[in-house]
Amino acid sequence: MTTQQLILTLVLATMVFSVALELRIEDFKRVAQTPRAVICGLIPQFILLPVGTWAATLLLDLPPNVEAAMILVAACPGGSLSNVITHLGRGNTALSVSVSAVASVIALFATPFNFSWMIATNPGTAAWMRELSIDPSGIWLSLLLLLAVPMSLGLLFSHQLPTLTARIRKPLGHFALICLLLFIVAGLIKERQLLTLGLLPTLLIVMVHNACGLFFGWATSVAMHVSEKDRRAVMIEGGMQNSGLALGIIGVQFNSDLGMVTLASLWGIWHIVSGLALVYWWRRKDARSPG
Repeated sequence: MTTQQLILTLVLATMVFSVALELRIEDFKRVAQTPRAVICGLIPQFILLPVGTWAATLLLDLPPNVEAAMILVAACPGGSLSNVITHLGRGNTALSVSVSAVASVIALFATPFNFSWMIATNPGTAAWMRELSIDPSGIWLSLLLLLAVPMSLGLLFSHQLPTLTARIRKPLGHFALICLLLFIVAGLIKERQLLTLGLLPTLLIVMVHNACGLFFGWATSVAMHVSEKDRRAVMIEGGMQNSGLALGIIGVQFNSDLGMVTLASLWGIWHIVSGLALVYWWRRKDARSPG
């Protein structure tokens, strides 16, 4: 793990810890009692967005490496950032955490399967066919370091030290938001050599692609009649893909193809921007609502 990756892991773990301070075990018990909401969160990630992306690449005349990157990102599960964004947007954070955990396990099998059949059945990308393999240790390490440990510590901390928790909850939440904003700035600085006018078409593709993921999450939650808080969680889970996992796969199995790296990197930046925009919208909506 590089220094940059270590710092990012610590920042994300701190964010998840701050989220956990406002959760209770009862929140997860309620999620366990309504598995329909978890299924609702998985459908956009593993069915609607991958299939919708595959259909779009059949219709659009895009470079094969761009289409392959779109398919790969769509085949990846959500990441731990979705839990933080859901929390900031006052969605059902316990549901978001539960969906992320289940999706990470399912992804060990579903991501290679989805990517393989979508690439093979698209004439434009068939030549890019690879036997995609995901290192399970990376998934388990991410689940452990970015979700299980900070979430458990936060729940234990709030239970054992309620007074101290009440004192640090808000400052730590603000710190988490600042870290998220700094993450965007750092990502823009790091990829500044890629941010040219020539990237506007790729950025537009990423924006539309991300909007489709959010829409699929919204449509699924409406169709399955889940609550408003659950709907927000499902939307974020549908629209925030683990672009870090996609970048890792591109580096190892596609020799860091520039077109694929560019699209996945833009995804990593844009889905945070769109997520924070939804947070702003939902908070304004809550502020206008009576009571």
